[in-house]
Amino acid sequence: MEPKPDKPLISVVVPCFNEEQSIPYFISEMSAVALDMPGFEFELLFIDDGSSDATLSVLRKFSAEDSRVKYVSFSRNFGKEAAMLAGFEAAKGDFIAVMDADLQDPPKLLKEMMNAIAEDGFDCAAARRVTRRGESPVRSFFAKNFYKIINKVSKTEIVDGARDFRLMTRQVMNAILQLREYNRFSKGIFGWVGFKTKWIEYENMPRVAGSTKWSFWGLFSYAVDGIVGFSTAPLALSSLFGALFFIISLIGIVFIVVRAVLFGDPVSGWPSMVCIILLSGGIQLFCISVLGEYLTKTYLESKQRPIYIAKESNVSIRKGDYRTDGKI
Repeated sequence: MEPKPDKPLISVVVPCFNEEQSIPYFISEMSAVALDMPGFEFELLFIDDGSSDATLSVLRKFSAEDSRVKYVSFSRNFGKEAAMLAGFEAAKGDFIAVMDADLQDPPKLLKEMMNAIAEDGFDCAAARRVTRRGESPVRSFFAKNFYKIINKVSKTEIVDGARDFRLMTRQVMNAILQLREYNRFSKGIFGWVGFKTKWIEYENMPRVAGSTKWSFWGLFSYAVDGIVGFSTAPLALSSLFGALFFIISLIGIVFIVVRAVLFGDPVSGWPSMVCIILLSGGIQLFCISVLGEYLTKTYLESKQRPIYIAKESNVSIRKGDYRTDGKI
């Protein structure tokens, strides 16, 4: 076991996927932050999420030059959620931060975050964007409405504009590590575990290099995972649709019987009947798909597959039970 430093240690978890261009800038920025926070030691824990570029080679180079640089490399791309979990399990710090390598999460905010924890008594300090400058209008529209929807259907509060970028105490980290679900949605997990959180607002920052790895479909799937993972409202909505159409069908039967008694049974009206059949069929398919989403998540959880597989690493990864009293 490595001896703990005399100063409090901050572990900075950095998920990476094809970030060979961004990593040198990130390390340079973090070096400046470390100089501005002389009362703390730092470890920079990069998680290579199966990158297809030279990300791993860059990490090997920097880790050989700087003992603060650690890395874990996956056998393939497992996704950002898996990468964050691997970083959390490998982090040895008294405080744990998570941020992106592209500098859209400004490292200089770490000092303000630490002040919120050390001086103001918060357990966690998290960043939220107050602007979406640089994003497409379509993406911004769907993002804003996602937060509105999930906060209406879920008891777990997720702040609009919240980033994964945050600094947490060891106690908060250990609580998060107790949640071992396969289908992870960290924004929901951060809110679910509770603790006193200070939100720090900042304006959206452009990437320092490279391009985003999130497609519109990827973000949509991630949003669905969040809603399904932290709310059963879609199931209730399916039940509501079923009850509604049952009532409509009863009214329709009464109407048809009364019309046939009073006016006979004309053949006209088949176009409207086809529309009704298509509508009810569409609602049924929607409800089945909602059930399918929950069944899929249950199926994946039951398989108990590992959330990630590490191929190469220069740091040990802890797994198992985690204490909630703030100690490792």
